Amino acid sequence: MIARHFTRPARHTGVMLGVGDDCTLLAPTPGHQLAVSVDTSLAEVHFPHAAPAAAIGHRALAVSLSDLAAMGATPRWCLMALTLDDADDAWLEPFAQGFDTLCARAGIDLVGGDVTRGPLSVSVTVHGEVPPGEALTRHGAHEGDLLAVTGSLGGGAGGLAAWQSGERSLDDPLLAAYLLPEPRLAAGQALRGLASAAIDVSDGLLADLQHLCDASGLGAALELEALPLAQGLVERLGEGALQAALSGGDDYELLVGLPEGALESAQRALGALGVPLTVIGRFTATPGIQGVEANGPGGWQHFSGATP
Repeated sequence: MIARHFTRPARHTGVMLGVGDDCTLLAPTPGHQLAVSVDTSLAEVHFPHAAPAAAIGHRALAVSLSDLAAMGATPRWCLMALTLDDADDAWLEPFAQGFDTLCARAGIDLVGGDVTRGPLSVSVTVHGEVPPGEALTRHGAHEGDLLAVTGSLGGGAGGLAAWQSGERSLDDPLLAAYLLPEPRLAAGQALRGLASAAIDVSDGLLADLQHLCDASGLGAALELEALPLAQGLVERLGEGALQAALSGGDDYELLVGLPEGALESAQRALGALGVPLTVIGRFTATPGIQGVEANGPGGWQHFSGATP
């Protein structure tokens, strides 16, 4: 089924043997390091079962590509394990189209996968490349580094709220942010050599900031008034907009540490891509996250099934 619905000619070099055999054979760029990540998306946990099939295909790939973006890696190949309740061609065709359209834009090839029967879920493994020593990691921040975020926050949570209230048009910017997130691949690559640390905002700003702080052995001071809120978020959620930006998750923006002297270069590089970069705080030697009332993890908790 992978071969029937998803086989496309390889767009890029390095695929020595693609879909249709027991394994794919790949040839990484000489002298580069591989960056590999996997994400699983479950119906009614990560996306609504009734969402458009094309959006589900796009989203399943986008959330994995976001991990490559956070490392500053260039996408190369991906694998997909798809579990379906029913092999319905009318659903599979737009799903495959949504997946493949993002593959084309991201410059990545689907080189293999598996299809099984069961509750709808999509697992995508992505492979990217990065020059040695240039990968962005979570552990490189230093005391005094600026804390900055790409794009805007709260769109994922706002889009989920829009869906739950009955909104179905992807012309709604919040719903589009939730169902059709855009991984910040070019921004991540542009930040190589500038950012001291990076992570993608998938579980919520507070939760992912805490991951950065833990990895770097630091704390952070947030400036809540500086948070860039998604278009329409205040109108949709009112007083809940700030909490959505802090803990809602599903934003897939990049949260980065920047030496103060690198800020202008970083903003100029991302501005050329049409991506805003907003300073929202600073890393500190004092543990914990200052500037918010609660200092818990926030964000999505996979095994409690809740966003505190």
